[in-house]
Amino acid sequence: MEAIGQLAGGVAHDFNNILTAILGSAEFLLLDLPVDDPRRENAEEIASAGQRAAQLTRQLLAFSRKQILAPRVLHLGVVISQLTPMLRRLLGETIDLKTVASGRAAVMADAGQIEQVVMNLAINARDAMSYGGRLTIETADIVLDDTYARYHSPVPPGDYAVLAVSDTGHGMDEATRQRIFEPFFTTKGPGRGTGLGLATVYGIVKQSGGFIWVYSEVSRGTTFKVYLPRTDATEETHEPLPIDRGALRGHETILLVEDEDLVRDLVARTLRFHGYTVHIAEAPRRAIELASVCADAIDLILTDVVMPDMNGHVMAAEIQDRHPEAKVLCMSGYTDNAILHHGVLDRHIPFLQKPFSSETLLRTVRDTLHS
Repeated sequence: MEAIGQLAGGVAHDFNNILTAILGSAEFLLLDLPVDDPRRENAEEIASAGQRAAQLTRQLLAFSRKQILAPRVLHLGVVISQLTPMLRRLLGETIDLKTVASGRAAVMADAGQIEQVVMNLAINARDAMSYGGRLTIETADIVLDDTYARYHSPVPPGDYAVLAVSDTGHGMDEATRQRIFEPFFTTKGPGRGTGLGLATVYGIVKQSGGFIWVYSEVSRGTTFKVYLPRTDATEETHEPLPIDRGALRGHETILLVEDEDLVRDLVARTLRFHGYTVHIAEAPRRAIELASVCADAIDLILTDVVMPDMNGHVMAAEIQDRHPEAKVLCMSGYTDNAILHHGVLDRHIPFLQKPFSSETLLRTVRDTLHS
């Protein structure tokens, strides 16, 4: 499973570079085509297909535990209550949805990723109840003692919040249970799924520091239980800042360092189109050479993280010795554990996850410059 995860993460990294170029080029096409141009539909289809492919790479990254997480203090019951209206529409009238949020403890997790866990488990449950049934989603606070831990290795004893998703579907035999978290393994027919749903759930739970167990018998339904460690941290509350849509343009000087030709050309074109002065380097050593002879200020170093010979952080630090005014924004289609704290986003390091839209690129650049 670990080897497959490394392979999946590597594939997603390379594919995200290609998707960044595809999505960005489609956006430029849409900017050039009038609303009534018949070719606009083709450009929109390209963009839509690119977004679907990006979702697939996010699933691969989740399974390989290499996606970026932005954990915060949250309550599982709140996440479930917010998802309930969408779940009812997703499940349809033949599925009776019941939610029980009795847990009060907080966990440290990425809310969007926990939502994805619930959605994937709910979709699997729906498909297991083709003639209707009941889906129950529960949250609770629980203490796992030494006895439980002994029979459920590698779960350590302690205080947990548990999320349980139970259905009254056809259930699974032992052979199926042993393989359900494998990527691309599916019991569904052709065209009914990628086989990544439960693999994604597994990756998210493990990267969040939790554990997942499944209980199932043929004709007796299935229950998935997700255990996340409780936290005593206090939940942060703040009002979102209003979005100024007129603030995407800039005039600053940016040193762009990217070894992938398609991504480098697209990012440079996007930034220049919006008023920035852009110096381009295809490798860290070339970037250092450019910076050493650049007499003007460099306002931002926009760099890929993983490159041949030197990573973006080391290169940026060397450039900042000569240009201390330069801020740093990193981007990558792959999250290197040693650089980005085992896949968990360090809020002090500006980071741009590939593939990204031109709007996301420009907003992140502005936010970094103004930080």
